[in-house]
Amino acid sequence: MVARRSLGRQFGWLWAAYSVSTLGTWLAFDAFALIAILVLQAGATEVSVLAASGLAIGAVVAVPLGPWVEFRRKRPVMIAMDLVRFAAWMSVPVAFALGRLCFAQLLLVSVVVGAADIAFTAASGAALKALVRPEDLLVANGRFESTTWTATMLGPPLGGAAIVLIGPVMTVVANAVSYLLSAVGIRAIGGQEVRPAPAAARPRLRVGDLAAGWRYILADSALRPLFANTVLVNGLIMAASPLLVVLMVRDLGFTPWQYGLAFAVPCVGGLIGSRLSPRVVARYGQHRVMVTAGTLRAFWLLGLAFIGPGTAGLVLVMTVELGLITCMGVFNPVFATYRLARTPADRVARTLAAWSVTSKATIAALTALWGLLAGVTSPRTALVIAGLLLMATPLLLPRRDLPPQHEREPARNLT
Repeated sequence: MVARRSLGRQFGWLWAAYSVSTLGTWLAFDAFALIAILVLQAGATEVSVLAASGLAIGAVVAVPLGPWVEFRRKRPVMIAMDLVRFAAWMSVPVAFALGRLCFAQLLLVSVVVGAADIAFTAASGAALKALVRPEDLLVANGRFESTTWTATMLGPPLGGAAIVLIGPVMTVVANAVSYLLSAVGIRAIGGQEVRPAPAAARPRLRVGDLAAGWRYILADSALRPLFANTVLVNGLIMAASPLLVVLMVRDLGFTPWQYGLAFAVPCVGGLIGSRLSPRVVARYGQHRVMVTAGTLRAFWLLGLAFIGPGTAGLVLVMTVELGLITCMGVFNPVFATYRLARTPADRVARTLAAWSVTSKATIAALTALWGLLAGVTSPRTALVIAGLLLMATPLLLPRRDLPPQHEREPARNLT
């Protein structure tokens, strides 16, 4: 049994900042799609373009941000990215109030926010590794994961109620304010953050630096398959999400609130899994738990292709989602800790940026591809194909727990 431990005041502020911004994100879940439909009278094609293009173009824009973040203090970068996201999100209600809101602005905001998300994620991972002792990283990541699933469980229903009462634009305001509060929380961490290098000693950004994160990942014999596994798993799960909406709401006649219930209730599994992860790791070991949970999470998605109408169908969706999300709740913090442990401190930002860029670009590509596949066949057939492919992804998990590349052999010039 792992006793609950205190990670200190500084981590407490970081956790609080993460919590408020995550809740804001889920309160505004699908707000842009709803604004595009309800305010701008956009069609299905425009909404799909908004979702996919924001991820894809934002990922491309973010490519140089990893090397840029690496040689700067991470907390100021995080604060700057929070303020960028606050300004971008707030531009939407301002334009709406002035009668100037247009589809192009929603697309531009999606791109800016997507790029800022990647830079913030890269900086926050490096900041967490510097702030928390190595033996406490799993507990810290477990708390972040439990916060994510709690916000995922509560945010969409609360956001949906807010949309009914005050409209989708006001949920955008709430999300913008959450980033402002996050910046305040990060500023409150205090203490001295060590500069990565004196200004005069920082290498000038070169074209080759843009690929440094990918080169480090591909050079590491454990990160390389884990990279392929997580990117593909996340891409297939996210690509299946809009198909499930169409299947449940359009084809099977479920109401939007029933779909929301089916999505929110199973998030309890993520909260349970994230709270259990330090205990099961203490008992069975980090690598074994990561591979086991990573394998189990691959066998649930296929079940969504067999849902039917009525109460039985709703229960089946909740059961499948509960199993999938519980496995993810265990896997995600263990994987995040494993990845940080294998990455030297001077490469964390570039590695996380490369990982995030690839993940977002893959999600965008697979979402578009599976949308076309569902159009040619059917949503149910596309879900079957996604589920079968997902069942093959455990083959990409690292089977042996090898020491990190930077400990096994002399450092090579990966920059």
